Amino acid sequence: MSRKRRFEFSGRLQRLPPYLFAKLNALKYEKRRKGLDVIDLGMGNPADPTFEPIVRKLCEAARDPRNQRYSSTAGLFNLRREVARMYRREWGVELDPETEIINVIGSKEGYSHLCLALLGPGDTAIVPSPAYPIHIYGVVLAGANVISVPLENISTLMSRLATIVEGLFPKPKLLVLNFPHNPTARVVENEDFFKEVVRFCRRHRIIVVHDFAYAKTTFDGYEAPSFLRTKGAKDIGVEFTTMSKTYNMAGWRIGFCSGNPEITAALAKIKSYYDYGLFQAIQIAAIVAMRECAEESRTQALLYQRRRDVLCRGLQRIGWEVTPPKATMFVWVPIPKEWRKMGSINFSMMLLEEAHVAVAPGRAFGEEGEGFLRVALVENEQRLKQAVLQIERALRKRGRS
Repeated sequence: MSRKRRFEFSGRLQRLPPYLFAKLNALKYEKRRKGLDVIDLGMGNPADPTFEPIVRKLCEAARDPRNQRYSSTAGLFNLRREVARMYRREWGVELDPETEIINVIGSKEGYSHLCLALLGPGDTAIVPSPAYPIHIYGVVLAGANVISVPLENISTLMSRLATIVEGLFPKPKLLVLNFPHNPTARVVENEDFFKEVVRFCRRHRIIVVHDFAYAKTTFDGYEAPSFLRTKGAKDIGVEFTTMSKTYNMAGWRIGFCSGNPEITAALAKIKSYYDYGLFQAIQIAAIVAMRECAEESRTQALLYQRRRDVLCRGLQRIGWEVTPPKATMFVWVPIPKEWRKMGSINFSMMLLEEAHVAVAPGRAFGEEGEGFLRVALVENEQRLKQAVLQIERALRKRGRS
């Protein structure tokens, strides 16, 4: 007999499916409570410590009573000025810290609130798929509709978009991009892609939101281009950056939305009703990160590159077809053909149950993710080697049974 609900919740909540990662986390927790050692490669949650100069500055700034009061929604001016300097230094982009940069409490929060500022019932956003879940559900929470476009090949993405948009009325209001890409780790090799994006979206009056979370987590000499470096990009869109991956500051929850001043102002207006800004000590520590920790961030990217090599070589050794990515902290792995019929969710659950290795099923990122796993490079090299061994043993045992 089904239990009757005590409360009626919003239609907004009903549009959200069960969060698959919550189920995986519950299973991991259950196994750890039983004393089992689970190698967790499921979440992009950096396990390496935040760099010492950043932590030291936080401790110092936290003791100052001036930093213990409410902050401003947009963030400290000195912080926004440092972001502008970073953009000029890294990508040759000029930004006005007064009007073209706003501090957000992590790019996930900033993106979600931006969707509330830009979208409502009847509006449509285009999101390439597979996609980081919030890119879809930020739109859903705003009451708008999502059109998913398969991200099979970056070079053909714009022609696919053109086919879709030409037949739509009213036109989509938003295009969400994310390169280097989570979960697939695809990258923009040629900046002509962003030029085409600007031309297309200007013609159709579509706003572009580019999630640039893995801007500096790049390998083998590859350098990820900023969308804002493209001529005309600031006329039609914004870009989110974050301190989470570059500086191992994931739990600090600090990022930035930069670009078109009307769009950043809209985000600032929405946020002014939701929060009083981020703890100022964190903002001050972030300034130190951008000023003093360039070498540490390069070292961290090299660390991810070595882990990538260890994982990919290990999986290739046991017969998996794996292409080493050029960026992000993930490897997007096709499930071996003999196991693909299980589906990515069941296969992931089986690896957790029998190999004690947690990975993210591709289906968690949309239908186009089916048949793949996303493996996070958050454990050390020895643990990654051990994960491959445990996967190999579990699959061999299964194959014999």
